[in-house]
Amino acid sequence: MKLKAGFLQFEPEFGEIEQNISIITDMLQTTEFDLMVLPELCTTGYQFVSIDEVMALAEAPDGLLGQVLQGLAREKQAVIVAGFAERFGDTVFNSAVVVGSAGILAVYRKAHLFFKEKEFFSPGDTPFVPVDTGLGYHLGTMICFDWMFPEAARSLALGGAGVIAHPANLVLPWCQRAMFARAVENRIFAITANRFGTEARVPESPLAFTGGSQIMTPDGEVIAKAGPSEAVAMTREIDLYTSNPQLNSLNHLYRDRRTDLYRL
Repeated sequence: MKLKAGFLQFEPEFGEIEQNISIITDMLQTTEFDLMVLPELCTTGYQFVSIDEVMALAEAPDGLLGQVLQGLAREKQAVIVAGFAERFGDTVFNSAVVVGSAGILAVYRKAHLFFKEKEFFSPGDTPFVPVDTGLGYHLGTMICFDWMFPEAARSLALGGAGVIAHPANLVLPWCQRAMFARAVENRIFAITANRFGTEARVPESPLAFTGGSQIMTPDGEVIAKAGPSEAVAMTREIDLYTSNPQLNSLNHLYRDRRTDLYRL
């Protein structure tokens, strides 16, 4: 099965939700795609300074962002994955909403919180289970620092995902290279949608985001890559037929696992 899949990379303005959504809308309306991945916390920005600030900016999955994305998904007959701050009662999660032409398909809550995120977000409680898009393929979702834990991508692959959507706000220098391993060891496509720019709302701890959004194939080939400070919606045709754990006639990456020897 072939899809026109891609990522949107831009520089969100902290706290300016409507402005950020307007940028996203403008970029997506002029792009043709079947699957599009947006960055982590794409409407709020990243460097929060208080719980009250997080709560004020967080929203439900069917809030303004969710409503706009559902309209775009219906218009494009496509699937869109976007990172956002999810308010759930008195709790806030670093989440990603998956929307399709029929509405909200899933919400994934980030399992592995990075650094100061632990001061503002609750650890995610949603398992690494792919969603059936209703379009003939299953989609896995993980967020940013989840890349550091190979069990996340492996769980999604074992669940039948043909492609992983990976919204991110990357500041560490290794992720884009590490996604080679996540893709090859699972024989799966991985789309990392990063942001760029700097946030220095905590002057002693400025954060520089690395851009470099990319699409990685099951063979470890980067078929699309944005620059370190490039605002772009970039797509490529991917063939999910190549997301296949049957490496050769004798090796199947999932069935060959020696779970009797692993320390879990």
